[in-house]
Formats: sequence, C-alpha cells, structure tokens
Amino acid sequence: MLLHSNIIGEGKPLIILHGFLGMGDNWKTLGKQFAEQGYEVHLVDQRNHGRSFHNDAFSYELMAIDIKNYCEEKNLSSIALIGHSMGGKTAMLFAVMCPELVSKLIVADIAPKFYPQHHQTILEGLEALSKDKEALTGRKEADTFLSQYIKEVGVRQFLLKNLYWVAKGELGLRMNLPALIHHVDRIGEALPENAYFEKPTLFLRGGASNYIQEEDEDAIFSAFAKAKLITIPNVGHWLHAENPRQFYSEVIAFL
Repeated sequence: MLLHSNIIGEGKPLIILHGFLGMGDNWKTLGKQFAEQGYEVHLVDQRNHGRSFHNDAFSYELMAIDIKNYCEEKNLSSIALIGHSMGGKTAMLFAVMCPELVSKLIVADIAPKFYPQHHQTILEGLEALSKDKEALTGRKEADTFLSQYIKEVGVRQFLLKNLYWVAKGELGLRMNLPALIHHVDRIGEALPENAYFEKPTLFLRGGASNYIQEEDEDAIFSAFAKAKLITIPNVGHWLHAENPRQFYSEVIAFL
C-alpha cells in the first residue's frame, strides 16, 4: 500500500512528514516555497492520516518502512527529509534504517527520547465529535462541539482540517481515529538505543516549546553525529506555522 502524497515542483527530492493528527496539506505553503528553490517537494500523508491508507498496525518502524516503500515506488534516492513532531520521529528512524537514501535530515521540535502520553483530551474530543451526527453537519457546528474539549482556537483549526464531506450535509474525519487511539502510547516511543546517523542533521526547536530540553542535547548529538541545533525564539511546538519565515530561511540555509 502506497502513501498518499501531493508533489509540488521539480528538482532534488524533499519529503516532508507531518505530525500526529496532521496531514501533508498542513505544509502546502512552505512546500511551494521550497519548490521555488528547485526542490521536488513530496507532502506525504503518513498511514492512518489524511488520504493515506487505514491500517490497524501502527508503529514508527512501520511508518519508516512506508517511507522506504514510497521512495522505491517513486524512484527517489538522496532525499532531503523534514519531519515535525511524530513525523520527526519517523524521519529520524528512517534515516537510521536507510542512511543511503537520506542526504540531509531536518527534525522540527522533537528529540529522540521517550515522551509521556499527552493527547488524551484531544482524542476524547475527536472521538466524541465522530459520534455526534448534529456536530458533523457543518464546520462551524464541529468547531463549537470541539471547543468543549479544546480551548485553543489554533489547535481546533489544525484538527478540523481533517473534516471532509462524506455526503451532502454529513462530515467525517479523514484520520483512522480508532487505530490512533488504540496505539496512542506508541507516539511517545524513543528511538532505539543504538540509533546512529552520520550525515548532516538540523534540529529546530521552538523557544517557547518544552519538547527539546537542554538535557536532551547529549542524546541528540550522540545519535546524530553531524547535528546542529537551532532555536527559533518566541514560538511553540508548531514553530513552522508560528514563524514560517524563519523556519524556511533556516531550512534553506541548511539545505
């Protein structure tokens, strides 16, 4: 089964991997900018997300294998690879498993360590929304319903990009919610202890985010021999959305 993607531009291949509950389309604006610089940008939906296939099995190893299969199918080699959050974990593991396919790696606001489960309220809200027929009659109704669980407007807007029209007057969610709820503990898993990648790697972290702490730096530099760590000030975990200009300029300078 091949992952769904939106391919923009021509040139050197650049694959972008979204975070948990996201999709490749979240990166469309930045993707177009990278394409203008001579990249063939692949905005990929990971399994159980966006328009990609639904499957009961879910792990970082499987998602890394999905990327390997995707590269083989599309005849891609020597790719540049960007991953944010969950996508960053997939990207790191793929680079470790298939170093010959990756020329440069960019990891956005995630470390190779274990993270405790912290998506429970969001998943409860989405599960309740998926069962409420009245809330799924329009985007405004869905947003109002979800606001009972999630106060942050930006987070709701991000999640509600998953809505699509199943039929006239009936919305559905694109992600495979039952599988993601069942496997949510896997999202926080660490990279294997012996993980190692020796090619150029850029870690970008949000200055107002707590995802990459000072104490995580040793683990980053021991697993990624040529790692560089840059902080984008005054932004949180969604650093690429909060300050796309600086995110873009740091990535282009690195590439």
